[in-house]
Amino acid sequence: MSQEEMIKAMGEGDREAFREFYQETVRPVYSFILSLTKSPYEAEDLVQETYLSVWTKADSYVPQGKPLAWVFTIARNLCYMRFRQQKMMSDMALDDLEGKEEGVYCEPLEQAADRKVLLDALGRISREERQIVLLHAAAGMKHREVAEALELPLATVLSKYNRSMKKLQHILKYPN
Repeated sequence: MSQEEMIKAMGEGDREAFREFYQETVRPVYSFILSLTKSPYEAEDLVQETYLSVWTKADSYVPQGKPLAWVFTIARNLCYMRFRQQKMMSDMALDDLEGKEEGVYCEPLEQAADRKVLLDALGRISREERQIVLLHAAAGMKHREVAEALELPLATVLSKYNRSMKKLQHILKYPN
């Protein structure tokens, strides 16, 4: 069953089609969201929200290209909404802290050192470069699939991937 057929079936309430669609697309969707959030915890949470939205909006899906691009659009919009909410909460927290000498809550570091180093390195390249690298390297998508999903020319994806990998190698070799 094609992804478009799966979405159509989901719109009719077919849970098996949803399960199949999820299994087929979750890796690239997670990698895409991770490239935006830079946080594995946020990415996992937003993946769930994305697929909930996909399930509820499947009946209104209109084929206009690749179904994965539609899912990426939903994911991107959810990420941007989350960023706006976090900014508002941060601004409110800063207002509450005025005049106080208390420290700000900081989430404990629970990740391994290697993972932290890699995430820091990924944070030092552009968002688009990060998306291309994670979709290809972490999600296992072919360069052609990455180009289609991000709606970029294949040559652009190839050159940005190679430049990004060189940048990451340099960053990891010379962290400061």
